[in-house]
Amino acid sequence: MRTSAVRATVLVFIAVGLTACAGNPTSNLDATPTNDLPNPYRTVAPWGKLPTGFKWGALNGVWVDNDGKSLWVVDRCGANPEAPDGASAFQFDTCAGSGWAPIHRLDENGNILKSFGAGLFIFPHKIYQDRDGNIWVVDMRGTNARERVKYPDQKPAGHAVWKFDQNGKVLMTIGTPGVAGNAPDSLNEPCSVLVAPNGDIYITEGHSGQAKDAPPNSVGRISVWDKNGKHLRTFGSWGSGAAQFKTPHDIAMDERGRLWVADRGNHRIQILEQDGTYIAEWKQFGRPSGVALRDGKIYVADSESNGVAPNPGWLRGIRVGEQSTGKVLYRIPDPQEMKGTSAAEGLAVDAAGNVYGGEVGPRQLSKHFRDR
Repeated sequence: MRTSAVRATVLVFIAVGLTACAGNPTSNLDATPTNDLPNPYRTVAPWGKLPTGFKWGALNGVWVDNDGKSLWVVDRCGANPEAPDGASAFQFDTCAGSGWAPIHRLDENGNILKSFGAGLFIFPHKIYQDRDGNIWVVDMRGTNARERVKYPDQKPAGHAVWKFDQNGKVLMTIGTPGVAGNAPDSLNEPCSVLVAPNGDIYITEGHSGQAKDAPPNSVGRISVWDKNGKHLRTFGSWGSGAAQFKTPHDIAMDERGRLWVADRGNHRIQILEQDGTYIAEWKQFGRPSGVALRDGKIYVADSESNGVAPNPGWLRGIRVGEQSTGKVLYRIPDPQEMKGTSAAEGLAVDAAGNVYGGEVGPRQLSKHFRDR
């Protein structure tokens, strides 16, 4: 009995030690630009093969398939011929009035294997694949005044999240297409989505919260739904405090179930428990538009610094760091320089460590090979 008691005590100490070693991240509020970092990646941009004569639209939804090598992307229905050179893709690249199927599966060589989703979207934003292989796509906003005039027959769309099987069959819709509102019936400018291991669905809301003139009643929140689409809870609000957001542009979940939110308007990655309890925030990754976690690394896409939004001293690109410590290791620069939104907003990493960027301004998909 004494031996058993000693053994039990040892096990308790080991468990406590492991818990301490795997503790939560600590905040890093040092916003000194992390620009001068090595880049061990070889970039190919544009990457991916469209049929002859076709071009991508603004493309900020990218996800690596569960096979670890093929890719899912969503674009805004082909490059809009009306958009003047250098015009904001936010205004001109949409799916209003388009017959383009914006959801695509690509093989590891960039060939399109299938496309679907035509006629359902206005402003496709992020894409996600759950553990069962289903595809989730966020339609961020509804039609604007210009689109309503030009396409009076456009059916209601936007402010919704769609779930598909891999052949494009609609399995679920969260939100009321075309209606900005609150749970349980509606969403308001959804930005990103993920599905937890238990099937709960996390949706970030409030794309306009980063605007300089955003009013205090702007939306900045995360809504949670069960696997059947029943609303469970909503947490967070607009602002810069703990569990507040100014455009929660992307979200990821780590192996411990913690949420990593690209809180773009606040220039930080915010780390939370699933109930919204604040853990920490990191400012060493710039102004984040996309966040991805894989194999102990954190990948953060900064698409706006010194571009459409002021972030003095910072250079855009994808920063790669240690997930456990937050140490920034590398920066992958923009494939090309632009005045507006340029670098990747969409972000994904395959099993080989290659990084994919979905770029809004250049309207292209880029691949950064981790071969050195």
